[in-house]
Amino acid sequence: MTTIHPSAIVHPEAQLADGVQIGPWCTVGPGVSLAENVTLVSHVVVQQDTAIGARTIVHPFAVIGGDPQHNGYKGEPVRLEIGSDNSIREHSTFNRGTPQGTGVTRVGSNNLFMTGAHVGHDAVVGSNVVMANNATLGGHAQIGDKVFLGGLCAVHQNGRVGQGAIVGGLAAVTRDVIPYGSAWGNHAQLHGLNLIGLKRKGYGKDAVRRLLAAFRDLFEADGVFADRLDGVEQTYADLPEIMEIVAFIRDGGKRPLCLPGE
Repeated sequence: MTTIHPSAIVHPEAQLADGVQIGPWCTVGPGVSLAENVTLVSHVVVQQDTAIGARTIVHPFAVIGGDPQHNGYKGEPVRLEIGSDNSIREHSTFNRGTPQGTGVTRVGSNNLFMTGAHVGHDAVVGSNVVMANNATLGGHAQIGDKVFLGGLCAVHQNGRVGQGAIVGGLAAVTRDVIPYGSAWGNHAQLHGLNLIGLKRKGYGKDAVRRLLAAFRDLFEADGVFADRLDGVEQTYADLPEIMEIVAFIRDGGKRPLCLPGE
């Protein structure tokens, strides 16, 4: 059964699936859709035009689906879409998209957003992501699957962090971080691969050695970077992780690439 605390305010146009639990002093606005077994613990605001996937839990004082923090926003219809099985902790803020962007902020599934995490307008967050306390995404940021963002780090607007990467606490990420990369510092620099993450995912010693060899050939060898990229693409064509890094670099973005020593 769906349960709504008497102190909660739920807009009549909101759509609530079976098993939704809305705790005390929550506000659910127009255009909101809560899937099966979503829980709003207490004092949660889901402002408007937001879809939250099944079994997601939102903790007190989070503001979900707030207006984009953008001077050009004039009240146009824009959305926020959140997947299933997410844990959104206290004081987190998720903004809707903008007409200047895609119009939609998208968040995947099985993510943990610790206290004070912020997802800016038009951002795209994958699945199995961890954003530690007060980690911040600027507008249009793109975060791949299985990324870990350390506490108080900030990803610049339009920045990209590739799948499986780790960003250290307090890092100012002004350049794109390659898949499986390890970046930290202010401003953030690339400090090799996310070895802890690779080992936790079951990569053996031989696999890690080959990935490290490819990393060194790409980022630490002599010669022109474009030529090294071509060479790595040919030499390590059998390694899907390296091919993902190559594709990430070739795809480009609006931010420069995070490199060692820069």
